[in-house]
Formats: sequence, structure tokens, C-alpha cells
Amino acid sequence: MQLNRRAILENAFLLAGVGAMSSLGLPAMAATARRFFERIRRPIGLQLYTLGEEAARDLDATFATVARIGYRDIELPSLYGRTPQVLRAAADRAGLAISSLHLPVTPNTVASGALTMTSPVAQIAESLGALGAKRAVLPIAPFPANSRPLPGETRQGAIARAFAEAGDGLWKRTAALLNERGSALKSAGVQVGYHNHNVEFAPIGQTSGWDILVGETDPALVHFEIDTGWVVAAGLDPIAFLGKLKGRVAQLHVKDVAAIDAPDFALSMKPAQVGTGKLDWARILPAAHAAGARHFYVEQEPPFPGPRIDAVRGSYAFLSQLRA
Repeated sequence: MQLNRRAILENAFLLAGVGAMSSLGLPAMAATARRFFERIRRPIGLQLYTLGEEAARDLDATFATVARIGYRDIELPSLYGRTPQVLRAAADRAGLAISSLHLPVTPNTVASGALTMTSPVAQIAESLGALGAKRAVLPIAPFPANSRPLPGETRQGAIARAFAEAGDGLWKRTAALLNERGSALKSAGVQVGYHNHNVEFAPIGQTSGWDILVGETDPALVHFEIDTGWVVAAGLDPIAFLGKLKGRVAQLHVKDVAAIDAPDFALSMKPAQVGTGKLDWARILPAAHAAGARHFYVEQEPPFPGPRIDAVRGSYAFLSQLRA
């Protein structure tokens, strides 16, 4: 039997894990033979929270190091006490783009004029415009007033108790806030999102905080930034989870979890460098892309076994070679 030369070459390249060979006139190979981020033509991003407060000590040095590793897309956890103009200039010098900013409901700093999700629309729009960013993300629902630890109670235990005692009212108010901010900021060119932890998934009768947020926020006004690590920390399957959110996911936190992590709803997890934990990234990343994610930010929770920048470097090395 005479074999088709084209079929032989295509099979050989597939077995070797090689992508499209345009010089031979061959079509693109299966998606799994290509590096994921090359295939979707999106940069690998970094949530700067991963580097802790040390990131702010020398912004130029931080951004330069991050850029040398290969990152190009940045999400900020705050303004680090700087003006948006200063942050943008440092990012520009390093060749980085700032695409998103976390804005809490209440200031996480005592600095005068701290930007929050409830700041005036014009102030938020002007700040994000100066950064070059278009997305403002609420990093977590407002903490209940009774979330301080009681005698003999851990910090995580106090948080879980307080959210449980708050019931569905807290989540309904959070959804209403997101809708209001989303509507007010849309005309200013700012897109509002919500970033999950694991407290959202604790049962509240027949529902949960997450179900309320999804059901009561307007898809035209509010998107989700899914944190894969916290989804898994709550005991959920991230692939099935993302499959239910098609069209509502715009951003993904690429966060891994150690194999020994046990599910809970108390802002507690055992973190791992991306690619060394139990998450199946070759399946999760395509699922996130199919759900609508176009920004992928590496993030890792403390504690770190070594320098934080080493984890950032290792995560990039893994993701840049991942075929999916």
C-alpha cells in the first residue's frame, strides 16, 4: 500500500509534539501540540500581589525584573501609595502593560485619598485611564463587622464564622454594589469585575454567596475574575466550574494548590508554585479561555519556601512551555 507523504509528515510532527510547519505547507496541528499562550496569542500576566510589599520598594527594579522573566501583562493589588502616573511611567519603562486594578470597598491604607470601589466615578476613571487599565476588580466582598477573632478563635475561623452569620444579605448587597458600580463606570470605559476566594462557596441554606453573585449581577455590567486556587480550595472542580460561566469570565488568576490541601471555606489554603500543585493546567487554561478569559495572571499565596521572585520565575517557565 502506498502511503500518502503528507499524512506521514503530519503524523510524524504530531508524535514529535511539533506545531504547524508552514514552510512545508502543512496545516496547523492539533491544539495540544502547540504552546497554549502562543496559540491564543495572549501574554502571560502577573498579579503583583505575589511579590508582596517588597514590590513597591523599588518599582523600576521590580518591573524590570518581571519583564526580564517574560511577563508583559500586570494586575495591581493597589496603587502602592503612588499616583497612577508614577506607576504607569515605571511600567512603560519596563515594557509592561497594566490592564487591571483591584479596588476594595474600604481603603486598605490610611493614606489620604486612597482609591476604592466606592470612590467617585470620575476619580476611578481618571486613575485607570492614567494606568492604561480598563478593568476594576472588587477583590473580595466587604468583611462583616464581627470578623475579628473571638478568644481562642483563629483568624480564618473568625472570617468563616462572620460570613456565615451574615447570611445571604451580605452577598445581595455585594451584588447590588457591583451592578451599581458597573453601570456607573461603564460609560467611563471601565469594566467592573469580582474576584472570588473560597468564602463565597459556603452553603447558605439552599444557596451560596457565589450563586447569589452570579444570579443577581448583570452580565452586561459585571464580569468575573476566577481564582482557580480558591475554587479548588473550596473543593470544586475548576473545569466544570468554568464551563458553567461561559461569557462571564474575563480574567483568570492562575494559582496552584498543594496536593495535600483540604477543602474549606475559611480563606485558607496550602499554596504551590504554578505547575507543582494538583491543578491540571493543560485542561483548565483552555476551559478558562472558552469561558471568555483573555487575561491570565499568575498569583501565589504565602508562605513561600524561598524568594518570591523565584516562584514567579518558575511559574512563568512552566506556563510558557505548556501545551494545551
